[in-house]
This record gives sequence, structure tokens and C-alpha cells, in this order.
Amino acid sequence: MTKRTQLALATALVAALALGASGCSDTRKGSAGDGASNPAAANDGKILGGTPVKGGTLTVLSNQDFAHLDPARNWVMPTMDFGTRLLYRTLVTFKAEPGKAGSELVPDLATDLGTPSNGGRTWTFTLKEGVKYEDGTPVKAQDVKYNVERSFAPDLTGGPDYAAQYLAGTESYKGPLQGQHLDSVKTPDDRTIVFELKRPVAEFSATATLPTFSPVPQSQEKGTQYDARPFSSGPYKIESYDRDKKLVLVRNEHWDAKTDTVRKAYPDKFVVVMGLKGGQVDDRIIAGDGADASTVQYADMRPESAPKVLPKPDVKARLIAESKGCTEMLYLNTSRAPFDDPKVREAMQYAVDKEAVVTAGGGPALNEIATAYLPPALTGGKQADTLKIAPAGDPAKAKELLKAAGKEKLKVSLSVSTGDKGAAEAIQQGLSRAGVEVVIDTVDPGAYYDVIGDLSTTPDMTFTGWCPDYPSGSTWIPFVFDGRTIKAKGNQGNYSQFRDEATIKRIDEINNMADAKQANQAWIDLDAELMKKSPSIPVLLERKPLLVGPNIAGAFGHPVWTGEIDYATVGLKDPSKSQG
Repeated sequence: MTKRTQLALATALVAALALGASGCSDTRKGSAGDGASNPAAANDGKILGGTPVKGGTLTVLSNQDFAHLDPARNWVMPTMDFGTRLLYRTLVTFKAEPGKAGSELVPDLATDLGTPSNGGRTWTFTLKEGVKYEDGTPVKAQDVKYNVERSFAPDLTGGPDYAAQYLAGTESYKGPLQGQHLDSVKTPDDRTIVFELKRPVAEFSATATLPTFSPVPQSQEKGTQYDARPFSSGPYKIESYDRDKKLVLVRNEHWDAKTDTVRKAYPDKFVVVMGLKGGQVDDRIIAGDGADASTVQYADMRPESAPKVLPKPDVKARLIAESKGCTEMLYLNTSRAPFDDPKVREAMQYAVDKEAVVTAGGGPALNEIATAYLPPALTGGKQADTLKIAPAGDPAKAKELLKAAGKEKLKVSLSVSTGDKGAAEAIQQGLSRAGVEVVIDTVDPGAYYDVIGDLSTTPDMTFTGWCPDYPSGSTWIPFVFDGRTIKAKGNQGNYSQFRDEATIKRIDEINNMADAKQANQAWIDLDAELMKKSPSIPVLLERKPLLVGPNIAGAFGHPVWTGEIDYATVGLKDPSKSQG
């Protein structure tokens, strides 16, 4: 069989079970004509396994290492969940609850959600008393300031850009490693931190949930080596870390639950086993035998495993498949030929066969077609469809546009994470219909964002997604399409390297709007304008399918961290059955 045939057969089973694609407006229901529920969504909003019992070892099975655990560099959604729930705390965080409640902000290191003044240009946070690091020393406001400053260091790439975008006086700042500090972050005492912003930011409380706003003592600074051993302010600390093989977390005995309303810290130990093949992880957790009963998976269940899960009630009861709330896109490198030509980019919108990519990703039970950039959570529950292109594309129209651009035959490169190889092949086959030859390069997931974020190694096309850090268009469009965010190394979001003055001007205008409702509509309108300029092609809206073992309790997909299991509350039904 060809790979395409194998994918089609596997997905035919899933599609038959799903009885139609899931609708944007209701992520829990299928949009089939008979109103049947999407089987993958059966556990949406539920906590699986009841309340955990304290103790035991919970094992995480993964096909990859973490991109970065250093909080100044941690900006991949599942890793942010893992880091901020287990290893370090942030000024503010999200409730540990499924569904809409999980999007509610609550204080973490801080006593409240922050106090704005000066028309929203100044934000003040007071730290709780009694929060300690793994060595028993107190967490200080100066440590949070130091980590915010670290996020500017050229060597510490990959982390969130909010500090650079929001803080005043940062234009030429290069971080604290050479002794320079920011005047716009003040610490009048050990428990008070004040941020001076270049413009009003009404949602700065939500920004303070990011790992950038967690503490790192200057005495613990190890530069790029800090990735291997972050100093814990959370409920667990690193016992050992063998990159690409195993990470072991044990309790931080100085973490005090009285200061933390979110993290429950049920297991005594977390063990992350890396480098496993995706299908191997699926099969072990589906069987759930012995030690595997106490495991969860870190990366998505493979599409070809869906027929082993969805028809079996006992296994399906252990499947979490919340909507990721992200848009997966085919980014076109607009900094060079051929995608510096808007006509060629427009042709690509018509050339992509999104139906085939849905098939490769596990069918309509786990994916639906994206028709705009902003995900449904930011557009009232349903995406716009500005270009109204058929789901399978229109290769004849694509050929017509390429001919008009003088590019009837193209050969371009596409880099994908190894887990997206099936999607890449579906994109490759779809584009071939329009005379576009695609050369695929697969990259190890742990290194993928470093590769595509380095302008010296950026390919012609990249396939990845973007997710809102919190429910606001300001966390989406500026990071993906503002040319000022592009970096030579550690480039995040704007993988198209899209530089467009009209877009930049409009982003600034929307950011300065005081009315949140007006700003929200403005982001939606700008989305439509960007679709016409086509710096990337929106392809998929995905669910995050994750299997858990039969001894797992307290598991649910968190709505903020793209449906990843919330590590704040997960644990075991019977700790005595765990091993490790």
C-alpha cells in the first residue's frame, strides 16, 4: 500500500465513527446531519478517574524532550503547562478546572491580580509571604524582575516577547547577564514589583501568567545551562535530567500548600520517559498493563491509533480530546522568492488540499478545516471564511494564479516536526496538483522550534500552529504578523517573516483602543485583510487527543494550554500500583 492509502483506510474508520466533522460553534458536538456526537469529544469538560490519592509515581510517556524548561525561554504550550504547574510559579495563573472555568485568572505568587494605575500604564503586584525555593530561601520580588530581564538576553532565545512589547525603555536592552537592569521594572522592597509600560495594557494580569513572570534568583544564573536545572519555586524539583531520555521530579519539601490554591501535588514523583515512538506510547497506554496503568502521554495520540480507541468504551473513557484552541498553518517564507510575490502566496491558498490534511491528522473526529487565522475562541465561536475556497482546494485556480505570476513550476522546501510527517505528505500531494514540488524535511520535535526560529535555517515553508496565550486577539495577530517581532535566532510566531507596514500600523491602532469589544472586532477585521495578503495558509483546527492509564485520576485537558493535561491536579487512584 502507498502511505496515502494507509492513511485513508485508517481515517475512513475514524470518519465513520465521527459521522461528520465537529462544528466550530460547539466543540463538543459533531456537525453530522443526524446530530450525532463526536466520539472523540465524549469526555470534554470532565475530570477522568475521580479524585487522586496522594503518593506514588506518575509516569509521562513522550516521543520528545522539552524545547525549553528555562522559564525565560519556555513558550511552547504543553511545556508551559508542565513548567508552571510543577517547577515554578508565576505572579498570576489560571484555575485548575476543565472548561470555561479554567480560563479564570487567580493569584499565584502575588496576593491578587495586580493593581493598575497611571491609566493602565503602571501595574503593581505584591508577593505572598511564605513562598520558598527548593533550598528554603524566600522568593523575592527582585527574582521576578531578574527573570523578566533575562527574557531579553540574546542567548536565551525562544521565550515570550510580551516584556519587550509592553515594558517602557527596552529598545536597546540586552538582558542582565552583563550587569544592566531595567528601570521600567522596580522592586521597592522584597515583596513589591512594579511594571512601567509603554502604553496602557488592560489585560496585563493575564500577561503575568506567562513563565517570564516567574522567579529566578540571580545567584542561580547559569545562562543557557539553566534549561537543564531550573531552580524550583513550585511543588516539585528536578532530581535528575538526562536530555532526550528521562526527567525525574521529586517533591520540593519547602513548597507550602497554604500559599498555593491551585496546585494539588498528588504524586510523590513525576518521571518523564522520552524518545519513545508515538505508536508505542499509544499501545502501552491502551493496554494499561502493570506500570503503564499509572502513565499519561505528553504528545498527541497518533491518528492511526484512533480506531483502536474510539470503538472501545473502556478505552475511550480514558481519552481526553479537548479542542486545542489553536490554528495550524502552512507558513510561507515571505522574505525571499517565490513567496515574496503576493500572487504566488494567493495561489498557495487555492493549492492546499485541507481535506487531505484532515485525513492525515486522524479525520473529522480529531480535526476540522480552518478558514481564517484567528481560532474560534477569539471570534465568537466560529471562524470567518473570507476567501471561500473549497475544502479540497482549487488546483485549477492555483495554476492560473501561478501562470500569471510567471511561476508555473515551483520547487520549495517544507520543514515539519516528525509527528507531522503525515500532514506534510498530504500538503505535498495537494500542492503537486498545481505544479508545486515540495521537498519535506522532518526535524526532531525537541529541536524543531530552534530550527525554524533561526533565520539561517528557515525553510520555504513551515507547518506549525499558533495559540492565544489568553483569550485576546492581542496575543495572536501581533505575534504572528508584526514584522517588528522577527528575530535572527529564537524567532517565534512570525515564521513567515512577514513585514507589512499597513499591518504594523493597524496593529498599533488596535492595541491603543480602550474599548475591548471594539478592539476584538478590529482584530477580526484585520484577520480578513491578512487572508487576502496570504503570509500563511490556515489549515486545521485540532483537538489534542491524550490517553491516560486506568490508574490515573484527576485528569482533564486544560483549555488554556491547548488541551494538555493539567499537571496541577493529576494523580493516581491507587499509588501502591505505581512503579518508579
